Amino acid sequence: MTKVLMIFIDGFGLGARRDDNPYFFARTPFFDQLLGGHILYADSQVVQGDRAVMIPTDACLGVPGIPQSATGQTTLWTGINAAQAVGRHINAYPTPKLREIIKSFSIMKVLAERGKKVTFANAYRPEYFDLVEKRKAHHSTSTWVAMSSGRALRNIEDLKLSNAVYQDFTNRMLIDWGYEVPELTPEQAGQNLAQLAKEHDFTLYEFFLSDKIGHARDMARAINVYQQLDRMIASCVEHLNLNDTTVMVVSDHGNLEDIERKGHTLNPVPTIIINDHYQASPYEGIASLTDVTPYVLNLLGK
Repeated sequence: MTKVLMIFIDGFGLGARRDDNPYFFARTPFFDQLLGGHILYADSQVVQGDRAVMIPTDACLGVPGIPQSATGQTTLWTGINAAQAVGRHINAYPTPKLREIIKSFSIMKVLAERGKKVTFANAYRPEYFDLVEKRKAHHSTSTWVAMSSGRALRNIEDLKLSNAVYQDFTNRMLIDWGYEVPELTPEQAGQNLAQLAKEHDFTLYEFFLSDKIGHARDMARAINVYQQLDRMIASCVEHLNLNDTTVMVVSDHGNLEDIERKGHTLNPVPTIIINDHYQASPYEGIASLTDVTPYVLNLLGK
């Protein structure tokens, strides 16, 4: 039976081959080996390796302006061009109109209704729900997508039992905030994520520190993010059977790849599909964020 693990990296675009791109300096041996070189650049075409393909993917969605998170992520996880539906790119949190699109077409809702076992791997702090209830915080697009499935969200207790992965997969942020949780290496976090993927038909994991660090224009931290992600994803893939599990690395817009810009970019984003038999799936149909959800729904079938 086919399973899909989708690893979402916020603000992960394909940048130029120059020294304002942290990826230019980062050491990413896993992806280099997987794709046949250090090739995650804007001038790359579709790149095929033995077990993976990288497809430059449009994030602009045919709408003027800079791509933003709320519309990009809604599009990514519904297959509906959210920017066109509302007439503009919307940043940060989904508006009522975007939430209606998610409630109707969310990939996790559709799959759950088909009887598939779906999960959002991320753990939530208890303070998060208190802040939302007091209207001091808002649900992210990914949270709305996860809730649309009717499945419970994971918490800190799940994290302690290795049944969840935090947004900072090392747990360093939680430890700094006073939580008694284990600090993990990227390899340990990848193994935990792989175990969740083995137990579900569709697993979604979100990493958004990449976007935050891109906005901060911090070159050293940006290089480290690429390298830590490479290690985490390498470990995750190592602990999965790529005959029956497809790992997808996706994003919503560019940012981290251009440290000279404080905001997002117009660059395409990489859609990376990792599977021993990826050639048998119609990945050629992926050109835009609108194509990711239909690809997954087709992959998992009815």
